[in-house]
Amino acid sequence: MKLHPVLEAVTGRIRERSAPSRSAYLERITRAADRERGADRMGCANVAHAFAALPDNDKFRVVTERAPNVAIVTSYNDMLSAHAPFGSFPPVLKDEARKLGATAQVAAGVPAMCDGVTQGTPGMELSLFSRDVIAMATAVGLTHDMFDAALMLGICDKIVPGLLIGALQFGHIPTVFVPGGPMPSGLSNSEKAKVRERAAQGLVGRAELLEAESKAYHTQGTCTFYGTANSNQMLMEAMGLHVPGSAFVQPQQELREELTREAMRTVLSITKGRRFAPIGRIVDERCIVNAMAALLATGGSTNHLIHWVAVARAAGIVIDWDDFDKLSGVVPLLARVYPNGSADVNAFQAAGGPGYVIRELLDAGLMHEDVLTVREGGLREYTREPVAGEGGRLAWRDIGKSRDESVVRPVPQPFSATGGLRLLTGNLGRSVIKVSAVPESCHVIEAPARIFDTQEALQAAFKAGELDRDVVCVVRWQGPQANGMPELHKLTPPLAVLQGKGFRVALVTDGRMSGASGKVPAAIHVSPEAAAGGPLAKLRDGDVVRLDAEAGQLQALVDEQEWARREPARMEDAQREANGLGLGRDLFAGMRRNALAAEEGACTWL
Repeated sequence: MKLHPVLEAVTGRIRERSAPSRSAYLERITRAADRERGADRMGCANVAHAFAALPDNDKFRVVTERAPNVAIVTSYNDMLSAHAPFGSFPPVLKDEARKLGATAQVAAGVPAMCDGVTQGTPGMELSLFSRDVIAMATAVGLTHDMFDAALMLGICDKIVPGLLIGALQFGHIPTVFVPGGPMPSGLSNSEKAKVRERAAQGLVGRAELLEAESKAYHTQGTCTFYGTANSNQMLMEAMGLHVPGSAFVQPQQELREELTREAMRTVLSITKGRRFAPIGRIVDERCIVNAMAALLATGGSTNHLIHWVAVARAAGIVIDWDDFDKLSGVVPLLARVYPNGSADVNAFQAAGGPGYVIRELLDAGLMHEDVLTVREGGLREYTREPVAGEGGRLAWRDIGKSRDESVVRPVPQPFSATGGLRLLTGNLGRSVIKVSAVPESCHVIEAPARIFDTQEALQAAFKAGELDRDVVCVVRWQGPQANGMPELHKLTPPLAVLQGKGFRVALVTDGRMSGASGKVPAAIHVSPEAAAGGPLAKLRDGDVVRLDAEAGQLQALVDEQEWARREPARMEDAQREANGLGLGRDLFAGMRRNALAAEEGACTWL
């Protein structure tokens, strides 16, 4: 299938603007790949330290037989439901490596925090920066430089982008990402949302709310809504970095262990002397565009308009929100998964899942097929789904037609002709909006602004009945430099209540919402942020704001001369100090000072 001209043009622009940095990156990883393997290159004391903990048989293999040594970087902890399954993975992976004449070592453990736990708390102010901490922790593990390949065990919001950024610093190493899968479906996401809205109105108490939440989040595996964690998994499939079809197989299914073993078999098949496919070669301009297309086609998380900018930069590739917006104009919305539909990821998987979406995009010329992946069969392998074949061995089968067109549809009959994300521009800066979950009647909102400096202030105003009207709620001082750019997901229920009462409401913020942002129109990631002198600092209570997702505009309807004369407000010293003290936030002061803007990936390492 011939490439869509817009996809081809966007890829060409990215390649052209990235040429100097990409060329330098490829030269660097080529030099690293051309060296002798670590066990032959390093001093004897270095080698002895590296393998001291290995069983004797493994030492003999890696030193004398020069067997491949695979790094395992894991985000295991048993507090996070999504990451708890990883506790059992290293022994399985080591066993498989030995069967194949190789060795494996857990090279690093990286932190993994849960936004679901920290929403609305000071801990959320560390969330975005934890991505770069994870990248650095990955680099610390891999910098022992004794590895022929690597497996990355991670699944959730900042963990996969962090692992990917870290792995790309070692782009000469073949790398496969290993997911754990979603938990079985519990209380439906729509029912959970209803209980949250009733709690915001004071109609149910804490006991009823906790019961509902506990029925939704009830066992090991990722949450079942299509937020950032599950968007990560979709993108790993589209980038060809998974074992095909492994994203949404539940931890409790027998197939999960065989897919985990296949990850070891896969990474060993692409080491030096075989079909060498290091991650820095796989993640090129076409691969990044494929990830963007998959995100748009599924109405994925807004967080990836930050994360994938950072991921691309780690591979010497420069993308921006204009690229996303141009692709969104031609990539159709093919999936309805909560919050942009009622189905959860288990229903998405049952209906055809990532393989169905990738096949539809490839056949329509909306993804690059001529890309390198961790599999010999290329991206077409990712259009099939894994099953238990004869003797329990892995096999893959064609997905066929959509098994539920209320969940996934073919390109000729999409849910929407355009993607689920839009760029907004105007005198309030540049921002993004997830339109896939927002009713069309709410794509344009024009109302007086109410300015808040904290999310707690908005919640207090809601409880006091001060927002029972048409209103654009502006929450500023929430960007990377101000307080680490937390998600403001706790604001969804009260704003949804106002919308349910028939008021025209919207949120505008330089913070993030969530991969689970829902039916309330929200212009988020506003850049430049208020703390950096951005225009949100000029807004005043009562200014009329127009959010137009159809025209792609975010505008304060204030006289131009008056707007030009206004001095931006300054973040109160007391608030700035409060944002930086306690619960670990003191340690992240350097990251806040050095963070780039959201559209530049909020990177702290450039």
